[in-house]
Amino acid sequence: MKGIKWFILMIFLVGTQQMITAQDWADLNRFKKKNMELGLPKPGEERIVFMGNSITEGWTAKDPEFFDDPALINRGISGQTTPQMLLRFRSDVIDLKPKVVVILAGTNDIAGNTGRMTLEETRDNIISMAELAKANGIKVIISSVLPAYDYSWKPGMEPNIKIPQLNALLKDYAFKNNILYLDYFSAMADDRNGLPLAYAEDGVHPTKKGYDVMKPLVLNAIRQVLD
Repeated sequence: MKGIKWFILMIFLVGTQQMITAQDWADLNRFKKKNMELGLPKPGEERIVFMGNSITEGWTAKDPEFFDDPALINRGISGQTTPQMLLRFRSDVIDLKPKVVVILAGTNDIAGNTGRMTLEETRDNIISMAELAKANGIKVIISSVLPAYDYSWKPGMEPNIKIPQLNALLKDYAFKNNILYLDYFSAMADDRNGLPLAYAEDGVHPTKKGYDVMKPLVLNAIRQVLD
């Protein structure tokens, strides 16, 4: 009988944890404390927020010195898709009052991390983030999705075909709306539309060398929009 009670208790605790996770689907609580501690920019501070998924989140671990600059704020969450980012865009970007937001998103949509999505739906979520930023006086940089030949956690989704198609949609929107399009893809893709081993050992997440390619590109883009 005692064993049955423990079994029921464990099921209850696991179920409760799953409910809590499901209720915070967009992970709105991830940066709540950090955002409160960060506060508003100091006078003259040109704050830059990086909004993204694991590729953004992992940048801090692989190149911590880059984010030593207190004006550069990393708000990437591993595994996230554009609908999740859109839900947390106000708390993790707009409320921080940055001068610029760098949006890098879409690969997890193609992988189907939160369900199947069309490329147009992904583009539209990124458009919504861009429109929210512009409405709040924040300059926008829309990044191309990084190359990926395949996903180890979701094989057969053809990112090598779909990512260039999504990037074409994003580039077209950016051009028509006077938004800077940051083209990581052309600088990093191999002949399979994937990432070379030197740039990403797992084919998706950049190594330090991969981030070394990205860093001057994004810094140049930031300078352009600020100027």
